[in-house]
Amino acid sequence: MSAETPHIHAEGEHGETLTKGGIVKVLVILLAITAIEFLIALYLAPHYAKIKEYANPVYILLTLFKAYYIVAFFMHLKFEKTSLIYAIVVPTLFIIGLILVLTNESHYWFQLRF
Repeated sequence: MSAETPHIHAEGEHGETLTKGGIVKVLVILLAITAIEFLIALYLAPHYAKIKEYANPVYILLTLFKAYYIVAFFMHLKFEKTSLIYAIVVPTLFIIGLILVLTNESHYWFQLRF
C-alpha cells in the first residue's frame, strides 16, 4: 500500500460499532415497545374506558422512544459528533414547533370565518 491509498476500517468512521449483541438488544427493546403498543390498542383501550383517554399520549411517547432507537442506532446518529446531532435535531424541533403553531392558528382562522 502506498501512502496515498486510504485505509478502510471495517468498524466504521468513528471507531465505534454496534455489535451483534447490541443489535439484538435494540431489536428486543423495539419489539417490547411495539408489543406494548399492540397490547394497549387491541386489548386494553377497547375494553377499559379509563385507559382509552390516555391511549393517544402513551402512543405518542412510545413512538418517540422507537424513533429515538431507530435514529440513534440504525441510522448511526448516536456515534456521530455532537455538532452533527444538533444540526439535525434542533431544526427538526423548530419544524415541529412551527407545525404546532400553524395548526393552532389555522384552527383560530377557521372558527373566525365560519
